[in-house]
Amino acid sequence: MTNLKEVEIKDEWFKPKAKNLEKAEMVVRPSLSYWADAWRKLKKNKLAMLGMFFLIFLAIMAIFVPIFSPYLVTATDYPSQNKAPSMTHWFGTDEAGRDVFTRTWYGARISLFVGLMAALIDFFIGIIYGGISGYKGGKVDLIMMRIIEVLYGLPHLLVVILLMVVMGSSLTTIIVALTITGWVGMARIVRGQVLQLKNYEFVTASKSFGAKTSRIIRKNLLPNTMGPIIVQMTLTVPSAIFAEAFLSFLGLGISAPFASWGVMANDALPVILSGHWWRLFFPAFFISLTMFAFNVLGDGLQDALDPKLRG
Repeated sequence: MTNLKEVEIKDEWFKPKAKNLEKAEMVVRPSLSYWADAWRKLKKNKLAMLGMFFLIFLAIMAIFVPIFSPYLVTATDYPSQNKAPSMTHWFGTDEAGRDVFTRTWYGARISLFVGLMAALIDFFIGIIYGGISGYKGGKVDLIMMRIIEVLYGLPHLLVVILLMVVMGSSLTTIIVALTITGWVGMARIVRGQVLQLKNYEFVTASKSFGAKTSRIIRKNLLPNTMGPIIVQMTLTVPSAIFAEAFLSFLGLGISAPFASWGVMANDALPVILSGHWWRLFFPAFFISLTMFAFNVLGDGLQDALDPKLRG
């Protein structure tokens, strides 16, 4: 019979082996991909996740509230004008008796649409212009960057206001005005990333196989610059939303009776001293909250997508 001492000795001999085996399993265990690791880090950032959930909630409400609300955005009801928030009108009514709750969410629809469209147009123009400039280099890069410097030196707000005055107030005009020089920042970021990556081995290998410039930029360079591009897009959206609200506040936004947050704030300003606080409070509150949500999400994405912090 095996004695207890011998069993204890064998157990002690196996313990270091088991520990080494666990370490070996950890080494050979498949590591997370870049995007999976970024999502894992983003989930740990509670403020960024809160911002993301708020933006999802905002988008859902902006889509469905104007559809299912019993009050139309443009419908007037003068006997109900300037009523305070109540169970009938959750956010009160305006000077024409229109429901502020419905108009606030319709304004969210307009503001989010303008912000997302501006970001997407900046994205496409910026990656094409910046990608070509950074990859070609030399005289091509020099000329393209001088054009960017001229556009960057123009007062953005002045250009936007001039375009709005010339082209007239409409949703399309706002988007064109915001993107005519808004893509410059995206182009500069893409160019900087491409300049770093274009001399890497995988790009040189593609060149040696005879790949075209467009294919190298599309397949090799852009996928490796998506981190900074996504972060820039999350910061472009709130800037465009604020610019649209500011233009609407100045009377250069969409035409009445349709609503945006800036239009609602502009309409509420003359009567704010009359005690109708809700008319300015709700659009201003949602503008502030939306910009805060986009900014904290952008900060969270910047940390999550930074390859230096991976681990």
